[in-house]
Amino acid sequence: MAKKSSINIDILLDDQNVPDKISWSSSDGSKEVEESKAMLLSLFDKENLETVKIDLWTKEMQVVEMDRFFYQTLRALADTYFKATQNTQLASEMRHFVQHFGETTEVLPKA
Repeated sequence: MAKKSSINIDILLDDQNVPDKISWSSSDGSKEVEESKAMLLSLFDKENLETVKIDLWTKEMQVVEMDRFFYQTLRALADTYFKATQNTQLASEMRHFVQHFGETTEVLPKA
């Protein structure tokens, strides 16, 4: 029998529909609700072969935090791309850009 798992995301909006609070929980994780300042969700539509995206961040998310969030996300995307495709050349080029991004945003010290 197949196992079913769920991820629940709750967004508390202000009167102008700007996120005040983002929280999530998973049926496979701890039963506690986790709070976040930002989220990026991408789903690949199998019918249209297009990506559906939801990108949200709270008003308290600072630019330096967004830089770190994107650096870590881009790094993970490069790793996921390699794992899925085994394309060493493109994954390496992605990692090179991620290094540049990290240094330029000062998330990483310059080499």
